[in-house]
Amino acid sequence: MAALQFPEGFEWSTATAAHQIEGGNVNNDWWAFEHTPGSGCVESSGDACDSWNRWPEDVAVLAELGFTGYRFSLEWSRIEPAPGEWSRAALDNYRRQCEALLAVGVEPTVTLHHFTTPLWWSAEGGWTNPDTAARFADFAHHAIDHLGDVVGRVCTLNEPNMVVAMRYQLGIFPPGRPDPTDAAAATESMVAAHRLGVEAVRAAAPGVPVGITVAMMDYQAAEGGEAAAAAAEADEDVYLDATAGDDFVGVQTYSRMVMGPDGWVGPLEGVPVVESMGYEYWPEALEATIRRAWGRTGGQVPILVTENGLGSEDDDARIEYVQRALRGVQACLASGIDVRGYTYWSLLDNFEWAFGYGPKFGIVEVDRTTFARTPKPSARWLAGVIAANALPDVLT
Repeated sequence: MAALQFPEGFEWSTATAAHQIEGGNVNNDWWAFEHTPGSGCVESSGDACDSWNRWPEDVAVLAELGFTGYRFSLEWSRIEPAPGEWSRAALDNYRRQCEALLAVGVEPTVTLHHFTTPLWWSAEGGWTNPDTAARFADFAHHAIDHLGDVVGRVCTLNEPNMVVAMRYQLGIFPPGRPDPTDAAAATESMVAAHRLGVEAVRAAAPGVPVGITVAMMDYQAAEGGEAAAAAAEADEDVYLDATAGDDFVGVQTYSRMVMGPDGWVGPLEGVPVVESMGYEYWPEALEATIRRAWGRTGGQVPILVTENGLGSEDDDARIEYVQRALRGVQACLASGIDVRGYTYWSLLDNFEWAFGYGPKFGIVEVDRTTFARTPKPSARWLAGVIAANALPDVLT
């Protein structure tokens, strides 16, 4: 059977986030939110996957599957548990993880902010505080000053547009209070934090690539929905426009939304739905968002797919989803778009925020009692793609 090749040096990565896998992150705003009556969280993160202690097991699985990259986040509340108080022990733990990854040929990509913030910082107003950007840059400098020689890449912020939407527009992330004024202030702070964060990373570790990740939906307009689709895209454009001069932009896509005059019309009849998340099973969305990110940035900022995946217990559906999404990546490459790599979300079945442990995005199952890691068939399938650096030319 013929295969469709990816470019030499194409990065094959998978991803996690600190609060979703480490366990025991009791000093951040999400832990407090999980334990607040009426928050909407279905359960606490608890011990998560115990990766704060069991990260060597995660590294072993990554090496076994042949991944060339791994994106994970640093837990700010562990590193700076109180204002200006820095934990050398926490930084050293992350350093050991990076060193172990490099030792097995896996390039670490660290994300500085993936949804959680220290309790002390949240009490000062979080992203609505005008001093936020400078505080974040200080954290970025301290973290990368310690880790800069053992990381391959740095993401400043994970999906800042989702942070604003979920925290301050919908109120389903902490602090759980929708407020348009706060949303506007947070948007301004997050753009500034990214720009100052880039400067801080480059000062601490010259030459280490740095960028941002943006949650991107394939917005499609039904009749009369053009204005709604354009308005939704504008929330992404704020951060795409902030990437000028960056080393990459991370595209994070899971589905599409068909927009009518009053907004999202919901899943269309006849289109499968990802039951755990409520959106359409639409792998082709990734090609559309890569093309839009490339066009919006003027073809000047290399693209990394930093998240893409399926939250389902149907592992055959996961394999088909990734194969169809990767066909879209190949179509983008064939048209000259500079796509540097693909990251599957996620390595482990982990804590999916307000949804708890219900959605199964992982290619590795985690026993909730023993924490044993077991690769799924989709992990083995993806390992084959990685080894060949090629995609079968027919759907499996």
